[in-house]
Amino acid sequence: MILGVLSLLSVGVLLAWNIFPARFPERAHDFLGAFPLAMIAFAYLVYQSAHRPPFRELLKAIALVAAFVFWAANQLWPDSPHAILLNDIAISLFVLDVFLVMIGWPATSPAESFAEASRPTFRKG
Repeated sequence: MILGVLSLLSVGVLLAWNIFPARFPERAHDFLGAFPLAMIAFAYLVYQSAHRPPFRELLKAIALVAAFVFWAANQLWPDSPHAILLNDIAISLFVLDVFLVMIGWPATSPAESFAEASRPTFRKG
């Protein structure tokens, strides 16, 4: 939870940059945009490790963590020749994660603390 709070605080600093950009060093936004993404990825990985989810849930969590890390890398190095690739990998992993949620994979109970609501049950007929 400490890592999560640190992530939230870093978002506050990022938003402060938008209000007072002149008070920050040049190119500070690159770091300020990347840091909360990387921190929440790390926090979520620690959270998942502590809760010891089933293997498939762990794989799904790792994919989500990777998406945040690729997004953070894109924020940190926006002028890199690989920035578009980093961004596209992040997008792909986020889309995959949401798709897996939609189809109910893996077939385990939703993670209540990750704000996944129970899916409605539809009956034929």
